[in-house]
Amino acid sequence: MSSRIAYFINQYPKVSHSFIRREILALERQGFEVQRIALRGWDSELVDAEDLREREQTRYVLKDAGFGLISALLRCALVTPNRFFSALALALRMGRQADRPWPFHLIYLAEACRIQPWMKDFNASHVHAHFGTNSAEVVMLAHVLGGPAYSFTVHGPEEFDKPKFIGLGEKIRRSAFVVAISSYGRSQLYRWVEHDQWQKIQVVHCGLERAFHAVTPVPLPETPRMVCVGRICEQKGQLLLIEAAGRMAAKGIDFELVLAGDGEMRGEVEALIARHGIGQRVRITGWISADQVRDEILAARGLVLPSFAEGLPVVIMEAMALRRPVLTTFVAGIPELVMAGENGWLFPAGSVDALIEAMQAFLATPQATLARMGEAGYQRVRARHDIDIEAAKLVNLFRGSRP
Repeated sequence: MSSRIAYFINQYPKVSHSFIRREILALERQGFEVQRIALRGWDSELVDAEDLREREQTRYVLKDAGFGLISALLRCALVTPNRFFSALALALRMGRQADRPWPFHLIYLAEACRIQPWMKDFNASHVHAHFGTNSAEVVMLAHVLGGPAYSFTVHGPEEFDKPKFIGLGEKIRRSAFVVAISSYGRSQLYRWVEHDQWQKIQVVHCGLERAFHAVTPVPLPETPRMVCVGRICEQKGQLLLIEAAGRMAAKGIDFELVLAGDGEMRGEVEALIARHGIGQRVRITGWISADQVRDEILAARGLVLPSFAEGLPVVIMEAMALRRPVLTTFVAGIPELVMAGENGWLFPAGSVDALIEAMQAFLATPQATLARMGEAGYQRVRARHDIDIEAAKLVNLFRGSRP
């Protein structure tokens, strides 16, 4: 197999997609040449220098897309009509019971028509997409048009919420292989394909660079501070966290809470903070760089993440790599990494009482015990989430696939 592969992503680079950047760079360290293709992201606000460098290397499908998409569609129809009409039939079939009506799937076909010659010019022997939604459909259609073999990584929770509506089974059947980021994720994919397809579905964890691991330990702060890192949205559970914080403040418990991130529900979260009168205890950072996230984690005693739905959050790996205990929910792949009583606390999602109990137990735990838990987390994440080890698994999968 050629050492040239393409990566296709909806939006790249992106603040919350640092795990994709790490994966691409790790593949390049292992000798692959990687073509970056994204639908959008050329004008997004970025704060990380590495993301800015990645943007310069990415080709964008929807940049000046009007004429480009139409001409690509017509070219495919005229030059390779049989393949084009096979791809058209598949796109229309994918739109029958989809969450998006069939015109969207015709747009996906046009996007596939545009990227197929890009990959051919690059001499890509394989294309890998992240997320099993429209990005996976585009590379599947590009394959039908004569493009390279494809694979995709499923993260969840979106793919697990609507597998039939995104045609997940069809995408798996036509793929060279599919990556799940946890054993839980793999089990969910098993549900939507026949048993003879299961061997295609492999677990490759998201990973951290060794430079992230190889840091001098920073002692836990004296301040009883917790940090919650992530997009402020319904699935991350920040409203429940503020509800818990309000009740703890009313009981006179001393704590500080930092919400590191931003998102569509920030206004609701700020209103709830004001309603509980805890503005002096809770701070929202807005979007910050990877280095700033690291600083916020190190300035806290632990990470709290009361998520309702997840895949396996990279921020948990980052906190554990920085030797900070984690308080989070029994959701998806999280219990595969966070071990209750060993490197953190696990509690049922959606229970404010259980969240309060975990936070109070955490705040009451002696510093020496928290430090031991942080060290246990560090050892576990090093063993399971080294990006170069995980990228080597992808290399083996790429070399085993065929155009």
